[in-house]
Amino acid sequence: MYVLGIETSCDDTCCAVLKDDRQILSSVVSSQVDFHRKYGGVVPEVASRKHLELLPWVTQEALSRAKIGLETMDLIAVTMGPGLMGSLLMGTCWAKSLALCFNVPIVGVNHLEGHLFAAYLEHQNLAPPFVALIASGGHTELIAVKEWGTYHLLGRTRDDAAGEAFDKIAKFLGLGYPGGPIIDLLSQEGNPSRFVFKAGFEDEDNFEFSFSGLKTAVIRAYQSLEIGPGDIKDLIASFQESVVRVLTKKTIFAAKKLNFKKIVVGGGVAANRALRKRLQEEAQKEGLEVYLPSKSFCTDNAAMVAACGYFHFVRNPQRYFSVKTLEPDPKLGIT
Repeated sequence: MYVLGIETSCDDTCCAVLKDDRQILSSVVSSQVDFHRKYGGVVPEVASRKHLELLPWVTQEALSRAKIGLETMDLIAVTMGPGLMGSLLMGTCWAKSLALCFNVPIVGVNHLEGHLFAAYLEHQNLAPPFVALIASGGHTELIAVKEWGTYHLLGRTRDDAAGEAFDKIAKFLGLGYPGGPIIDLLSQEGNPSRFVFKAGFEDEDNFEFSFSGLKTAVIRAYQSLEIGPGDIKDLIASFQESVVRVLTKKTIFAAKKLNFKKIVVGGGVAANRALRKRLQEEAQKEGLEVYLPSKSFCTDNAAMVAACGYFHFVRNPQRYFSVKTLEPDPKLGIT
C-alpha cells in the first residue's frame, strides 16, 4: 500500500511516500527559513505563498525519489491541523485536488499525533502505554497514550511553548533565527550553572508548563550585566538548562505517576542535544525507556503524516474524508 503524505502546518513544505506503515521511500522537506529569517519569525502570509509555490515541486521530487507515480497511490494523508490557517489551507487544497484528480482516498491527520508517529517510524518495538512529550515552537504538551489513536491530554504550557521561548530569547539577543538550533550550539561553550533560572510550575507536582516568566527573567539578567561574548554563552546555557530541566522533570514525573515505563518525545525541541541527553540519563535512573526520533524526524516532515494516515485508514474507515468535507482546523486538539 502506497501513501502520499503532505505536511504544511507552518513554514516547511513537506511531502513523503510511504510503503505500508513504516517503509519510507522518500521524504522531502523544503525549508522557508531563509525567507523568514529577516523578520525573526514566521510571517503567515509569506509562508502561505511559499507553500503555494513549492508544493508542486516538492510533490514531484518525492515521487521521483520514490520512483513511483501519483496513479499508483492508494491513499493521500494531509495535515489538517493544528497550525497556521493559511498554510494548512495550501496543503489541504493541494491534497484534495490530487485526491479528486486521481480518485484516491484522503485522510486528514492531526499534526501533534503525527509527531508521535515520527518515533513509531523508527522504533518497531514501540507500543503503548507511554507518556508523550511534544515540544516545539507552537506546542508543549504532555499526553498519556494508552493505545494508538486514543490520547489523554495531561497538561500543556499556559503561555509560550518551549520552542517559542528559544526563538524569542535568540531574537532578543540578536543571535538569529531559528533560535533553537543556535542556542543549542552556543550553549555547548557556556556555563549552564552561572545563572539560576526557573520556569513556571517547575516545583509543583502537576503537568503544566509556563515559559513566559523564564523568558522575562533571562531578559532582565541580560539588562543588568555588562555583557561580553562569554556572558552571552553563559546566559543562554543557563536558560537552556532551565528549559531542559523542567521538561525532563515533568515528563519523568508523569511517567511515574501513571506507572508507565515508556516515554516518547516529538517536535522540534526534541532535537535539542541537552534535552535528549538529560531525558535518557534521568529515565535510565528510574528504569524507564525513552524513544526519540532521529533529529531529521523531530522537525516537521511528511513521513510521520503518512504513517499516521495509514494507521487510521486501516484501523477505521469512518475516518476517511471526502474532498468536500475535509477542512483545516488551526486549533485542532490531539484529543
